[in-house]
Amino acid sequence: MLIGEVARRSGVSARMLRHYESLGLVRPTGRTTAGYREYSREDIRRIFHVESLRSLGLSLREVGRALDDPGFTPSELVDDLIRQTRERIAAETELLTRLHRIDAAEPAGWEGVLQIVALLQGLGSESAGRRQRAALSSVEGVPLPAEALAEAALSETDPNVAGALRWALAQSGGGGLARLAEGLGSPAAEVRKRAVQSIAEIPDGEATALLRDALTDSDIVVRRCAALALGARGVADAVPTLIDMIVDEANDADAADALSALATDPALADQIATRLVDCLARGADAPSVRRRLTEALADIPGITPSRALAELSHDEDRAVALTAISILRLRDARAREEP
Repeated sequence: MLIGEVARRSGVSARMLRHYESLGLVRPTGRTTAGYREYSREDIRRIFHVESLRSLGLSLREVGRALDDPGFTPSELVDDLIRQTRERIAAETELLTRLHRIDAAEPAGWEGVLQIVALLQGLGSESAGRRQRAALSSVEGVPLPAEALAEAALSETDPNVAGALRWALAQSGGGGLARLAEGLGSPAAEVRKRAVQSIAEIPDGEATALLRDALTDSDIVVRRCAALALGARGVADAVPTLIDMIVDEANDADAADALSALATDPALADQIATRLVDCLARGADAPSVRRRLTEALADIPGITPSRALAELSHDEDRAVALTAISILRLRDARAREEP
């Protein structure tokens, strides 16, 4: 079979067939009387073998080794091809994500595109200062897509940069919530914590619903972060976790402040007071625990906390008793000042 017909049937151009011949990959076994290349059935079969191996990503040099070296084993080369392919897919996926983010920002011209690219590169910088400047610039200058900010917030370890990213997310109007919600499903507790901290900065109903879900997280730190955020939003579901934080001395001052804010609702005030008193009754044996619970009762209005404080003023631990007495005096003074 002559080279033109081989090219038509195989789909490999005559030029490429000549290149294969020059490399020694496929040599036609015969020549016509006129000197034209003539390919046998075996030659054509080898051409298809060459094309099959090339389709896997092998170089022509590697194809030659695979076909002609009896000692050549494919396992190591295939493993290397798998690694290269994964790296290529990862790079292409990153590029596609970047293009989507640029498109989402709707730049007016190429200058805008370049500014967005610069900010995206800034978010991925090894320099914490550059990452922070990129986060702040996304609000002050060219706005970055909220999804990019959310992605950065979920992986940021520097507290200053993380704060800037959360602020930028809050200014974006909650556009990154979908990505942050994905972060709540991360197997890494630290990522879930960052997701909660970022969601806490976004003041809308969808964010509140996500924080409620985080109250059942398997990690106690994540649950506590969610409880503090929900307490600031007036969500009663946070009360049990906030009280546990006071008992365990985990951000107990912040937890007490959150309970105080919740107690401005009369219905919640009674619920909070009852739970705090129950904690005391169930056996807060350690004086330090009783003292923290006593302090938490200070800003909870109503008869129930007043009665509990009166009992605590006779506590066997002097520090607890003095704390209760001091709080009762302050409550009495406030009551006299009220019209």
